[in-house]
Amino acid sequence: MKPLLRLLPFLARYKKTLLWGLLTVVMSNLFTVAQPTLVGRAIDQLKAGLEQHSIDVWGVLGYAGLVVTFSLVAGIFTFLTRQTIIVVSRHVEFDLRNHFLTHIQRLSLSYFQATPTGDLMALATNDISAVRNALGPGIMYPTDTAMTFLMAITVMLYQDWELTLLALVPLPFVSYAVYILGRIVNTKFEERQRQYSELTTRAQENLSGIRVIRAYVREQHEVGLFRSLSWDYLKKNLVLARVQSIMWPLMFLLVGFSLVITLYFGGLRVIHGEITIGTLTAFFGYLVMLIWPMIAFGWVVNILQQGAASMNRLGKILDTEPEIRDMSSTQTSIAAIQGSIEFREVIFRHRNTAHPALDGINLSIPAGTTLAIVGYTGSGKSTLVSLIPRLYDITEGELLIDGVDVRKIPLEVLRSSIGYVPQETFLFSDSIAENISYGARHAAEEDVKRAAEISQISRDIEGFPRGYETVLG
Repeated sequence: MKPLLRLLPFLARYKKTLLWGLLTVVMSNLFTVAQPTLVGRAIDQLKAGLEQHSIDVWGVLGYAGLVVTFSLVAGIFTFLTRQTIIVVSRHVEFDLRNHFLTHIQRLSLSYFQATPTGDLMALATNDISAVRNALGPGIMYPTDTAMTFLMAITVMLYQDWELTLLALVPLPFVSYAVYILGRIVNTKFEERQRQYSELTTRAQENLSGIRVIRAYVREQHEVGLFRSLSWDYLKKNLVLARVQSIMWPLMFLLVGFSLVITLYFGGLRVIHGEITIGTLTAFFGYLVMLIWPMIAFGWVVNILQQGAASMNRLGKILDTEPEIRDMSSTQTSIAAIQGSIEFREVIFRHRNTAHPALDGINLSIPAGTTLAIVGYTGSGKSTLVSLIPRLYDITEGELLIDGVDVRKIPLEVLRSSIGYVPQETFLFSDSIAENISYGARHAAEEDVKRAAEISQISRDIEGFPRGYETVLG
């Protein structure tokens, strides 16, 4: 459960709403726990009336009215509980997803080259949803069940402490069973999430590489691989479901023992005149009320274990520090660059490779000049250019811009001063105008049209019904 402690800063933003939610939980349980006692008193009054052949109808109806009123008030407070705690969990989910995306945007290019896209997609969707479940139901139900349990046990101990202790004999077995099954659920859920990541990665690769797949007539091969991964995912889901399915019947079985114990020993006490039948009825009401806390305890442990497993996966990403970032040596006074570039004995080696991609590069490019770099495929042309905006950092040597080490220039200043055209084009699911002006924050409509004219695509764009507002994707 320790990974879930990372969420405390997110929850702290909504502490007032959470406190109101906890207050509504207390009020809801106060009005709920009072009802079995009212029912018990009504039964005792009805029994006395039957024995005396004089039933106090209004008295019985009064108790019935109180039970209905208390149920209504408890229902209102339960509604308010969901409107506070569950809503907070949705806000935290929103904050966590944005925090996750903000963090991965800062990670270095080498991280994405080593991490499958499907893994990140699974984390951003499935795992964050599991964490949200641990925050919403994982806070609301434990609080609710704990209050119900404490209040019901207090009343039961006050009415008959001996019978209460007998009824609670199965409780330690419930706790032990939940502990063992909870650990198994955590392990199986992590295995399922890893398989889901592999499945998502394969789907993403198939969609991105559909042209290559069709060109080499590999459709059936890819379908077979995807079916195999789907089958493994199904098996892991079934294993998890099998473990989860054990928990519920086990909870019902152990609670059933409590009911049997109460019926036997409580019945003897009624026969011997030690307690009234109304008190025994109230006892059964409280035991039935405790059934949900016992069952919910197992269910909550289940979702908390799943949330902890997902938060652990997310934490590994969030703990990853960007290799390329502004450091204490960054000269924040630099607000603009002129553009002179100089490579001095630059060596660059990709991670986990023995030989450098670039070795001993010496190059000086004055500001305002144009330079073309040509060479064989794989000779390092793109790598050389990628060093300038620090998509990669040099391994050895110096790379200077305006005579300043490129690592001392703020990243935002450096990259916002560079126009970068990658080898592989990528279009966002947005309008043509937004795609053209991407990266130019204050580009006017005239600037967009001018760029389209220079690129020789303005005539094609104007042929679309909506022109530059045509949505791509």
